[in-house]
Amino acid sequence: MIRIVLSGLLSMMLLNNGLFLNNHQQTTNLPLPDNQIEKIVKEEIPPNTHTTKVVKEEIPLNTHTNKIKLMEYLADIYGKKVLSGQQVYQSLSEVEAIYQITGKEPAILGLDFMDYSPSRVERGTQGVDTEIAIQWWSEGGVVLFCWHWNAPMGLIDKKPNKQWWRGFYTEATNFNFVNGINNMESEEYRLLIRDIDAIAEELKKLQAEGAPVLWRPLHEASGGWFWWGSQGPEHYKKLWRIMFDRLTKHHQLNNLIWVWNGEHPDWYPGDDVVDIVGIDIYGPKRDYSPWTEEFKIAEGYAGTNKMVALTENGAIPDPDLLKETGANWLWYCTWSNELVLEKDQKTYSEEYTETQMLKKVYQHEYVITKDELPALCK
Repeated sequence: MIRIVLSGLLSMMLLNNGLFLNNHQQTTNLPLPDNQIEKIVKEEIPPNTHTTKVVKEEIPLNTHTNKIKLMEYLADIYGKKVLSGQQVYQSLSEVEAIYQITGKEPAILGLDFMDYSPSRVERGTQGVDTEIAIQWWSEGGVVLFCWHWNAPMGLIDKKPNKQWWRGFYTEATNFNFVNGINNMESEEYRLLIRDIDAIAEELKKLQAEGAPVLWRPLHEASGGWFWWGSQGPEHYKKLWRIMFDRLTKHHQLNNLIWVWNGEHPDWYPGDDVVDIVGIDIYGPKRDYSPWTEEFKIAEGYAGTNKMVALTENGAIPDPDLLKETGANWLWYCTWSNELVLEKDQKTYSEEYTETQMLKKVYQHEYVITKDELPALCK
């Protein structure tokens, strides 16, 4: 059985006006009042037989309707199609290069709040990704944000690899975030909240435009190379929940779809604060593997309760292999810069994904591109 769970709001989603139960679709016409949804709970009655009971669960009246519509769409295509995605950096150069080759654009645009981090802004950076995202949404695309969170304080700022602009790396900062999450009176806590509040202001701009956001903060934590993953899973999970509560309760942001890719089950913060799980995979250049085993591993992070995405990748998986192997990634999102572009930052590079494969992917019936998305505004 798969339950598609929306963090803190819905226990599952309707698929094609039906309920996804026991690995097949069972149609239903359950009424859905304006501020309620039916919660489906699986119970074993005896072994090898199942029943369900319906429990009404209140939903906040201000629940972002476009977020719900996007989640319904994602649940509908999951296991049937894969959404194309492309990360960009401060411009649409990667998308434009892909369009020149394929005549298509990715369904999902990946962006980064990195340059909105206050410790970077203090040193002169100016973020542009919010405006790019608003434009992309207005043109019918889906928006995804990660956040390479420059440490709020304690930047070492020394060469060769500890410069201030690398402040999201563990090796480039001595910021003690554990003291912050455990002491609300501390300077570290004040700065954590300051930074989250700064990003909240950008997310509010997107919410004002009606744009839901695939929100992927605190990523790749179990690797330890980012400061938020440097102190073990329990501290990380507490930080995740502090961010979740600050954004959803204090700032009343209801346009966020929470995407977690901490990449180890010990680091999973809980079904109530996660909507989608993911994993980042960088295989050999021009290796178009479907990463089937990795999909199964990621699927197990949340006990198969969540949809699974390939949240970062190098070479794009071959869609024929995805279909053949059952690696049902919800989306892929190729990373930016040299993974797609030549040194001129304009021309498409074949170093990771050859032109022939790029064309195959973007023209494949299994792959959803921007022009194939439904209208996601209500």
